[in-house]
Amino acid sequence: MARPDFSYELDALDRGYGIVCGIDEAGRGPWAGPVVAAAVVLDPQNIPRGLNDSKKLNEAKRKMLFDEIVSSAKVGVGIGDESRIDRDNILAATLWAMAEAVRGLPCTPDFALVDGNRAPTLSCPGQTIVSGDARSLSIAAASIIAKVTRDRIMIKLDREFPAYGFARHKGYGTAAHHAALQRAGACIHHRKSFAPIAKLFGR
Repeated sequence: MARPDFSYELDALDRGYGIVCGIDEAGRGPWAGPVVAAAVVLDPQNIPRGLNDSKKLNEAKRKMLFDEIVSSAKVGVGIGDESRIDRDNILAATLWAMAEAVRGLPCTPDFALVDGNRAPTLSCPGQTIVSGDARSLSIAAASIIAKVTRDRIMIKLDREFPAYGFARHKGYGTAAHHAALQRAGACIHHRKSFAPIAKLFGR
């Protein structure tokens, strides 16, 4: 099976762009919790081994790579919370979080590789790549940072709101989550604009 490589980054570097970042997000689909985006600028001379789409890695591997990315690359994170999602919609909140992640980088990128088919408004040019987390090492690294960061947020929310099982399903729409909603109702971290939540509470 094909794995992500550095060809998109090298192409941008060959065209004269000095700093190239990869951007990805985690958490567009869940019923609860924020959407988290990450931007990563890899060091071409020190790329962690085993980078891949976060969905293709187990939790232990993601955590190990998270630490390696943070120690070897430049990283920025953006978090679109539930109120922003409900106010603006999930796509707008995702694009905002992506732009925030780029603003959070300790350097200013010259070019951005963005997972998916929609790019945020940035101060630099960029390229969207469908399934980019499986094709670009920088986007794969961003997917890992976003996923692990969001998982940690949901584990923390589980301690604050233990009725829902956030640590297990991370806010996604599982049967157990649905049953917990029927028992306990929604909390402040549920996305009230999402159809399953709105329908459950007659909105």
